[in-house]
Order: sequence, then structure tokens, then C-alpha cells
Amino acid sequence: MSMKADAVFEGGGVRGIAFVGAICCFEEHGYKWEKLAGTSAGSIVASLLAAGYTGRELKKIIEELDYSKFADKDWIQSIPLVGGLLGLLVHKGLNSGDYLEQWIGDLLRTKGKTKFRDVSVNNRSRLKIIAADITRKELLILPDDLNKYGINPMEFEIAKAVRMSCSIPFYFNPVQLSYPGGRSYIVDGGILSNFPIWIFDVKGIPRWPTIGFRLSECKPQQKEHHTTGLLTYALDIAETIMDRNDEIYLNDKDAVRTISIPTFGIKATRFDLTRKESRRLYESGYNKAKEFIGSWNFENYIQRYRKKGHRR
Repeated sequence: MSMKADAVFEGGGVRGIAFVGAICCFEEHGYKWEKLAGTSAGSIVASLLAAGYTGRELKKIIEELDYSKFADKDWIQSIPLVGGLLGLLVHKGLNSGDYLEQWIGDLLRTKGKTKFRDVSVNNRSRLKIIAADITRKELLILPDDLNKYGINPMEFEIAKAVRMSCSIPFYFNPVQLSYPGGRSYIVDGGILSNFPIWIFDVKGIPRWPTIGFRLSECKPQQKEHHTTGLLTYALDIAETIMDRNDEIYLNDKDAVRTISIPTFGIKATRFDLTRKESRRLYESGYNKAKEFIGSWNFENYIQRYRKKGHRR
């Protein structure tokens, strides 16, 4: 039996591999995705699902992926000894982020879904991507908020939006968004909302559930740096943003619809991930999803947490 659900994916860098395992489990149990949202790595998963990829297809993609390519550098950032420092000074980042945009763009083109109009119904996008405008100091929900910049949301490239959401401050160059009258720097949405579980909530009773996918640590990470240079400082900031123990408070109605997947201390920026580590993350997501499905009951959720009203 096919069951509809919306899905929201947390950010978390390369650890987002765990989401693919969870997706495969859900699809094996007959779930079909309606609306999808994500921050950072979660935006990658959400966009590919919205474009029509299945969990099995994503599994094949991650098995063949060379994660080290994401830590790409332009000619300035590649200069021996001083490239990192120059990259920070000139581009505000240690890595360009070009490969990420090209990679996700190629995958989207394979499905013929490159712009938000391609994943929209009645001019409303099924896909929501979270980013942060550090110039205006605002949370961005893409494509909706592009109207504020005089940009047609439906004509915006999904790959560009994903790159924005994945641009970890200092680790990747921020994305420059030019518009009539100004320019903004856009970075990883995780600095403002790493887990937008609220994004599809409606008044009254929903017709299907919103399932949240989060990443959790098995134990707190302990790390000391004995170098206090600018590069180390920048990396520490980037890793703190992405690797922080993001156990934000979830009220009961959000906690019961959320899957927390252990990531075994693997860092978000671990782009030299081994095949064994990748497999472990995948299996962690699959197993936690299986546990969740075994105990989840949407009707019980409605009775306990949602007031009577009109279904959306």
C-alpha cells in the first residue's frame, strides 16, 4: 500500500549519507514523498528526491561518489602554503564549491528537473531549500523568498539553491546573489535553521505526516587544537557550525515524528570518507528508519497532537 508523506532533512555535511539508508527503508515500506525540504546536505537529498530519484538510485550514486572532489579549490586556493589564507581573504572560503553545483546540476539534468518550475504543482514548489543571507541577516526559504530580490522563483536553478544551502561559512566560498539595487552573500542555512521541521505544518489536520530526519552523535566529541592561526580558526568555526551537538529542543509533537540517526563521531567536513564509513552511515539510517516505522502510527499522532479541523 502506498503511503504519502512530506520529508524534512537536517544539515550535516557528508553524514547526510545516513539519510539515503533511511529513505530506502521508507520506500521499501511503501512511502511516497510529496513535499520535501532540507538544509545543507539535507537539501541535496531533498532536491534529488523531488527530481524523481529513488532511494535505490541514491544508494548507487553515493557508492560511486568520490567525496574528496567536493573540497575543490580554484587557482588562488591551490597556491602552495598560502592558498588557504589567500582563499579566505579573496573569496571568503577555503574551497570554491564549484564541483558541488556542477555535480548536483548534472544529476538534476539527468531527470530533466533543473529549475524550481520543474518540481512545482500549480506554480508552488514541492521543494523547499533553507539558506542564510548574511548580508541582510535573514533566513531564506528557497525558492519562495527570491521574490524579495526581484528574481522569478520558478526560473531559479535548483543546483544554485543547493549550493547556497551547502556553503559552510569559511569552508566554502559564499554564493553572491546579485539583484537590482544590491548584492547579498548567501551561506549554509544551518547557521539559522538546521532542521526546519515546521516548514510544512498547517492549521487543522494534515492529510499525511511530515517526517523529520536528523543526525545525532553517539557521544560528545572532544578535540583540542594547539595551532591558533587564521586557517585553524576558520576551520574551527566551520566545524563548530556543522558538527555542533545540535540537540535543539523539540517539543513532543515534533520529536515523535523525527528520526535521529547516529553518525559515530564522523565529521560533517570529512571529505576523505572511506567506503566502510559510508556504508556504516547508510546502515545506521536504514536501521533507525526501520525502528521508527515499526512504532509510528499517524492516526495516533493526529489524535494526540493535532486539534480537530479541516484537512489540508
